[in-house]
Amino acid sequence: MVKNAFWFCLLLWLTACTPAPQQSQLYQIYHRDSLKVGILHGPTSYYVGVDGPVGFELELSQALADKLGVKLELYPSYHLDELLQKLDSGQVDYIAGGLTFTDRRKGKYRAAPAYRWINEVLVFKQGNTWPRSAEDITDTVVVVKDSSHAETLQQLSQQQPQLKWQQHPTLDADEILQQVVDGHIAYTVTDSNQLALNRRFYPNLSIAFTVRDNLPVSWLMADTADDSLFAVLIEFFGTMYQSSELITLEDKYFGHIQIFDYVDTLTYIDAIEQTLPEFKPWFVQYAGELDWRLLAALSYQESHWDPKAKSPTGVRGLMMLTLPTAQQMGIRSRLDPEQSIQGGSRYLHRLVSRIPERIAMPDRLWFALASYNVGWGHVEDARILTQQEGADPDKWLDVKQRLPLLRQKSVYQTTKYGYARGDEAVTYVENIRRYYDTLLWVDERQQADIRLQQQKQRLSEQVSTENLPESQQQQP
Repeated sequence: MVKNAFWFCLLLWLTACTPAPQQSQLYQIYHRDSLKVGILHGPTSYYVGVDGPVGFELELSQALADKLGVKLELYPSYHLDELLQKLDSGQVDYIAGGLTFTDRRKGKYRAAPAYRWINEVLVFKQGNTWPRSAEDITDTVVVVKDSSHAETLQQLSQQQPQLKWQQHPTLDADEILQQVVDGHIAYTVTDSNQLALNRRFYPNLSIAFTVRDNLPVSWLMADTADDSLFAVLIEFFGTMYQSSELITLEDKYFGHIQIFDYVDTLTYIDAIEQTLPEFKPWFVQYAGELDWRLLAALSYQESHWDPKAKSPTGVRGLMMLTLPTAQQMGIRSRLDPEQSIQGGSRYLHRLVSRIPERIAMPDRLWFALASYNVGWGHVEDARILTQQEGADPDKWLDVKQRLPLLRQKSVYQTTKYGYARGDEAVTYVENIRRYYDTLLWVDERQQADIRLQQQKQRLSEQVSTENLPESQQQQP
């Protein structure tokens, strides 16, 4: 059933203007009541998170399905070749995966309107020889098979015949980056956003130089004379830009990863392994409705997990509580790690409950974290400024642009709560988001290692039992 009048009219117009007997792609989407999308697995597009499938490309495709009023059917894969076969056979309507439109793809496929721009960069391990240009590359560059990076290196090798490179038949981009960190691969070419995400876990990854810059990213469509879906996408992305929905989505997944601190990231990963285990049981116990790893990330931002931490302003402990806040939360000793975590969690939950219910997650959480740092009153002042300037006071993306204004006398003297270091609150929230992402990755990897060791142990015990004499195997 057609659920949107605009698309229905467009569909009728396109159908009437198409002399071919075959129904248009848009008609087929409505007829089956579903949008079929081939989507690449990966941190920049689609992955299975704590609460199920998430990702930038997933949410963008879901937004299109919602606009059309149809269901979203996903066809995930780790391999672009597999998705291209589905696109060639008509099994999917388009492929989403942060793809750039290369010369080779231009000959067979069609690019939807661009929605992001990235750079391709040469990556090496920190501490190794730094190649400043293609002439300085002394070892083999390894990239994903049949990727846009392979095509880039093919073109580059025509200018630099001495360049050695190869396509890896099985590894994906993230796995190749890990191989660079481990020293098994000297160089790779990857996208700038892919690198930014991975540097939260592998801070030793470094950029040698930019190979190609300002490349448009778009969905990949079959190259046919049928313009029905393409026409929809032009209007869809135009609306997403004008409404700031696209910018908000980018900020959700990539807004906090642009700033990279090599030393801080190394120190944090070491603290996760050496310091966190002492306090983890209490973070888990008192997390309540929140993810314990978020609570731990907040604590690291506050105190670097130092239970005796204190500031010149009088805040103390793992969660850096003020004395009045500690008393309100029923905490007797701010320097007691368990009490501090319990009090910090209670306070954060109270802040979350104060945020207007109409504000959805994760913006609701970002506002609460900013309030933990600078106070809800100042955050509310920034929200009022945001509304006065015609932006959305319920979006963290819009409010975080106004929070720094609370330092300016011409602004803060007109607000209810006055002066505040709003710029620090913005940095504070973005730091916690990065710490949280890193801790998620490290914790999930540790859990996977534990499960693997348990599986090996069970197999070893099973083999040992099978090797026993039959009489001993039957004993209870």
